[in-house]
Amino acid sequence: MRTSEGLQPAPAEVVIDTRPLWRILAGRTYRPVVLVAGALAFLGVRALGPIEGLSAQGQAALSVFAVCVIYWCSNAVPLMVTSLLAMVLLPATGALQAKDTYALFGNEAVFFILGAFILAAALMKCGLSTRIALGILRRFGHTPRSLLASMYLMNALLSFFMSEHAVAAMTFPITLEIARVLRLDSRRSNYARALFLCLAWGTSIGGIATLLGGGRAPLAIGMLKETTGQSFSFLEWSVTAWPLVIVLLGIGWIIITRFFPIDITSVRDADVIIEEKSLRMGRMSPREQAIGLLMLATLTAWMVLGEEFGLAAIALGAVVAMFLLNLVAWGDVEEYVNWGVLLMYGGAIALGAALNRSGAAGWMAGLLVQHLASGPVTVVALLSAISIVLTEAMSNSAVVALLLPVAFGIAQQFGIDAQVMAPAIALPAGLGFTLPVGTPANAIAYSSGYLRLRDMLLPGALLSFASWVAFNLVAIYYWPLVGLSLAPAH
Repeated sequence: MRTSEGLQPAPAEVVIDTRPLWRILAGRTYRPVVLVAGALAFLGVRALGPIEGLSAQGQAALSVFAVCVIYWCSNAVPLMVTSLLAMVLLPATGALQAKDTYALFGNEAVFFILGAFILAAALMKCGLSTRIALGILRRFGHTPRSLLASMYLMNALLSFFMSEHAVAAMTFPITLEIARVLRLDSRRSNYARALFLCLAWGTSIGGIATLLGGGRAPLAIGMLKETTGQSFSFLEWSVTAWPLVIVLLGIGWIIITRFFPIDITSVRDADVIIEEKSLRMGRMSPREQAIGLLMLATLTAWMVLGEEFGLAAIALGAVVAMFLLNLVAWGDVEEYVNWGVLLMYGGAIALGAALNRSGAAGWMAGLLVQHLASGPVTVVALLSAISIVLTEAMSNSAVVALLLPVAFGIAQQFGIDAQVMAPAIALPAGLGFTLPVGTPANAIAYSSGYLRLRDMLLPGALLSFASWVAFNLVAIYYWPLVGLSLAPAH
C-alpha cells in the first residue's frame, strides 16, 4: 500500500527482549506484588486483636508505618507519594487527628529546606558556584596529585553550603571534560576512576558537615523538635559533625589513592581548559557579588542568631531579600526546588510524631532492645550500622524517617538524652559509598562510564566500615565534650 507521495511507509521497528523469561516476569510483576504486600501489611496489623503494651492509637500508627516501610524500602511508589499516603491514613485510622497531621506538615524543617533550596539555586543560576569551583581548580590543580586533591576537597567544600546532589550535578560536567581533555581511557585509567570517586565521596562526606548538605539533618531536627521540644542550632550541628568529616576525608583520600594509583604525569591540557572556562566567565558581576554577600550574611545569621529567630525564618528572610533586591526571578529558581522532597519530609515528620505520641515507637524500641542492645554504646553502634546499611539501598531521608522514631523510643528505654539520637541516625544515613544507587552522587559518578561496579564495591565497603568505626569513636569520645553524652541521665 502506498502513501499519497507514492512511497511505502517504513516498517515499524521491532525490539526483541532477549532477557530470560523469569526476569521479564519479575520485572512486570514486581510493582503489583509490592503494592499488594504493603496493603496486606496495613490490613494485617489493623486486623490483629489488641496487642499487649500497645494502645489502639499505637496499633493504628503501626499499621501506617508498616505500609510506609514497604513502599519506602521498595521504591515501588515515589517517596513523596508514600508520605502523602501516610498523611491520608493517619487521620483515617485515628492514629492522629487531622488538624494535628496537617499542622505537622508545616514543620519548621520543611521551610528551612525550602529556603536552602532557593538560596542554592540562586548560587548556581548566577554562576557563582561554578566560578568558585573553577577558581579552586585554577589555583591548586597544576599537578596530577594536586588536581585530584582539589577536585576532592572542592566537592566537599561546596557541599558545606549546597545540597550534595546539586554539587555533584554541577561539578560532573567539569570532571567529565577534564577526563576527556586528558584522553583518559574509560576502561584502563586509574586516574579517571579516582577523579569520579573524588566527586562522589567528596560530596557525600562534605554533605554531613552542615545543615545545608542534604535534607537528612533538617528532617532529623524537625522530628526531634516535634517529639521532645529539643533542637540543634546551625553551629551546634556543625560542631557535632566536623571531626567525623575531617577523619573521613583523610580515610577516603587514602583509599582512593591506594586502590587507584595516579598513572599520568601531566595535567597541562586540563589547566588550559580550566583557564579558558575561567576567562570565559569574565569578571564577577554585581549580581554575583550581591548574592555572595547575601549568602555570607545568611550563614552568619544562622550561626549567631539561629536559636533566637529560628533557622527557617532566617532562610526565608534571605530568600525574600533576594527577590526584593531583584537578584533572581522565580522562574530561575523554580526548576531547582525539589518539591517532592518537601512533601516527603512533611509526611515523614507527621508519621514520626504519630508513632511517638501513640507509644508505638516505644513499643517497637522495646522489642529491639530486648534482643539486640545492652547499653547506650551498643545502641548507638547498632543504630548507626543499620542506618549505613539501609542508606546503600534506599533514600537516606527515608532511613531517617524510618529509624528515628524507633531511636527515640530506645533512648527512653535506656534513659539516654533523645537529642543524641538525631545525629546518631542522620549522620550515618549520609555515608553511602558502595553502590551506585546509594546516593545520587554515586549514581552521577557511575553514569560517566569511567567507573565499573567493582571499582566502587570494595573501596566503598572499606570506607563504609571505616565510617562506622570512626562515627562510633567520635560519638563515644568527642560528643560528651560538646554536651552530647551517651551515658544514661541520672
